Amino acid sequence: MQQPIRGLVAAPFTPFHPDGSLNLDVIPAYARHLADTGVVAAFICGTTGEGASLTTAERKLVAEKWLESAPKELSVIIHVGHACTEDSRDLAYHAQHIGGAAVAAMAPYFFKPRNTGELVSICSHIAAAAPALPFYYYHIPSMTGVSLSVTAFCREAASAIPNLAGVKFTFEDLVDYAGCFSVRTPAGGSLDILFGRDELMPAAWDAGARGFIGSSYNFAAPLFGSVLEALASGDSDRAMELHGKAVRLIDAGLAIGVPGTAAFKAIMPMIGIDCGPVRPALAQPAPEQIARLRNALELNDFFTSKYELAHS
Repeated sequence: MQQPIRGLVAAPFTPFHPDGSLNLDVIPAYARHLADTGVVAAFICGTTGEGASLTTAERKLVAEKWLESAPKELSVIIHVGHACTEDSRDLAYHAQHIGGAAVAAMAPYFFKPRNTGELVSICSHIAAAAPALPFYYYHIPSMTGVSLSVTAFCREAASAIPNLAGVKFTFEDLVDYAGCFSVRTPAGGSLDILFGRDELMPAAWDAGARGFIGSSYNFAAPLFGSVLEALASGDSDRAMELHGKAVRLIDAGLAIGVPGTAAFKAIMPMIGIDCGPVRPALAQPAPEQIARLRNALELNDFFTSKYELAHS
């Protein structure tokens, strides 16, 4: 994982039984599905994985099962962010102990860092618990409420965090995103700035993105992979055509009246990977909402086109 990540990284859903307990038995087939559909890594226990709704012990169990299950071509990045920095350190230490490929942490989201220096200090403390692993700062202000400049963070953190690998950037500020690429490490290298808004893939590509982390890649990696192929070949018309289809898929999920994570998790049984319900405070879609979602996907030929949503 020292090399920059290129291609699609899925942010997996955490599988639950109907009663909300962990269903780890789903993970082996899930990992195989991701690898078979062209995903290069899994970013586990993040926002899509409902990491903040899991206990620390549960997060360790999930990480262990992914490391046990992932085929060699699928790297496992473990999100260790927590409202409690010491729990983050515990999770980071555990991630290194079990052989994770990298760790990532969002900013604490209750008592928040007030400035770049405080954010760098917190991330440095977490990263030091797993010094042998690449560390990524996970920027997602919509969830954490921390909207500090990531370019400024990178400039300060590049020399303060020896194992800093880069950033997972899940925000719409493409000016700040592009600025991160100008930062150089003390050794003269660049940071790996991964992009996390699936619906903005072409714009992020133009800003320099070559690695992408998202929830849609759980069930639509072939479609998004084809967008990347078109972008890489310079066929912008084809890229925009395919990306329009991808955006319609995302919009179908967002239109049923529950949070996106809950809606997109409901797609997984449709492709043969049943990840169960979401945990509170996320709202589980009602049967009629799931039926509406399936109907929208069918109307847009998501199950029958070349880029069908299907378990390989």
